[in-house]
Amino acid sequence: MKRSEFEIAIVDEFGEGYGRVLVNDLSLPRLGGRTAKEAIDAGVDVRTVWLALCDETDVPVSRRAGVGRPEPRS
Repeated sequence: MKRSEFEIAIVDEFGEGYGRVLVNDLSLPRLGGRTAKEAIDAGVDVRTVWLALCDETDVPVSRRAGVGRPEPRS
């Protein structure tokens, strides 16, 4: 997942305003308590950050590939 895809997925799933709040303010235990922004800035894989954010906000598995996008094959 590219950073631009992450940003699109955030807006698609949460909306622009709320998505920005989540990325900048929500502490993600799976990422050592960092926010999504802090984790990405520290070099954590963007897909890993997206999945941690999805876990923390209870995004259904069916939407974790992005809204309207098919789930990737295992």
